[in-house]
Amino acid sequence: MLGENALEEQLAQARAALRDVSRTVAPQERVESVGEAADGRVRVTVGSDGRVSAVDLDPRVLREGSEQLAEEFRRAVNAALDGQEEAVAAAEPMPDLAAMTATVERLQDQGLRQMREITLAVSETMRKLHGRS
Repeated sequence: MLGENALEEQLAQARAALRDVSRTVAPQERVESVGEAADGRVRVTVGSDGRVSAVDLDPRVLREGSEQLAEEFRRAVNAALDGQEEAVAAAEPMPDLAAMTATVERLQDQGLRQMREITLAVSETMRKLHGRS
């Protein structure tokens, strides 16, 4: 059976390991995505930094007028942005390690407090029993 000091040491090591993991986990990164509109005649690339990195226009789309070109450009940009959101959403969700650490620490503290109370109660009971004999 573990003594109180050994248990506290193990709990401290567990807390430190959880804190270390939370520092080394990187947030989800964006990926490059491409959106198209006007049957592929307008292509917009959004880079991993979230900014538009390329715009490719088929010269034929320029004949459709500025309003139509603006609408197709908007569609292509939104499609490229949607592609980034879908890639991040498809990735495995990341747990909130800070919240987990706080919960584990709180539970460990409660457990140690309760273990001390139980140990004191058992010791007091044993002392009383030995005093009667």
